[in-house]
Amino acid sequence: MTKIIIAYELLEEGVSKSHIAKHLGVSRRTIIRWAQAIEKHGSLDAFLEQYAQAKKGSRKKRKIDVVLKRRIWSLREKHHQCCGQKLQYFLEKEYGQQVSVTTIYKVLSEKYQLRSRWQKNKQRGAVPKAEAARQVIQMDTVLFGRVFAFTAVDIYSKECDVLLRPALGAIDGKAFLDHCMPRRFDGFSKLIQTDGGSEFKAEFQETVEHYSDRHRIARPYKKNEQSYIESFNRSLRKECLGWSKYQVSEIPELTLLVEEWLRYYHYVRPHISLGMKPPLEKTQV
Repeated sequence: MTKIIIAYELLEEGVSKSHIAKHLGVSRRTIIRWAQAIEKHGSLDAFLEQYAQAKKGSRKKRKIDVVLKRRIWSLREKHHQCCGQKLQYFLEKEYGQQVSVTTIYKVLSEKYQLRSRWQKNKQRGAVPKAEAARQVIQMDTVLFGRVFAFTAVDIYSKECDVLLRPALGAIDGKAFLDHCMPRRFDGFSKLIQTDGGSEFKAEFQETVEHYSDRHRIARPYKKNEQSYIESFNRSLRKECLGWSKYQVSEIPELTLLVEEWLRYYHYVRPHISLGMKPPLEKTQV
């Protein structure tokens, strides 16, 4: 309460909220909430009286709705043990509920053992390297609102491909394989590496055997294992689609934009790792 009084007096003197927050050791957002509450109650004394009453007694522990818990558990089973971020997407899409990722993981921990100690540092083999084209292809997905970009890059030649899809399921992952492998990567690669997302399981895993000798899943939270595709994803955002959120109806228009950028990427845009040359010779654009 002393901090509230000091904050009010400093605000009256015209001191900035950032300076007050730093001086009192609280966040700027807290200072804003205090100022709004004082204005709402009409005076500092009225707000302090209400604030003191609110602090009396024990607070009831917040409970998470049982229906929400069941939905989260059901979606996790339905979507092949997907991560909290994707469960957040499916909750909003299927039920219109906006739930924080923290809450989702809290609910999951009640039923699942999210991290098994004996598997925590399980070896998955060395991070693959390539000495020629078509030896290693990394794949990933990028979210653009309701549109999902499936991406792939040959880590040696830097050739890449993108397919925009209206959903993030294993059937969409399969569609991406059938699209990019024959078109861009000669139909086969010794190794295809992805993360552990649900879009790279089920139908994807059944199909990936036709396009590669081996499918490797990168270790979670080890971004360096997917560094090539992560770099390409940044380029896709920065140079082509940006950080906007798109609707499914925009996919045809966005596909034309992506295809034009891919031509530029392959035939014009130089790569430092390729000696400042584009991935493909400029024969016909």
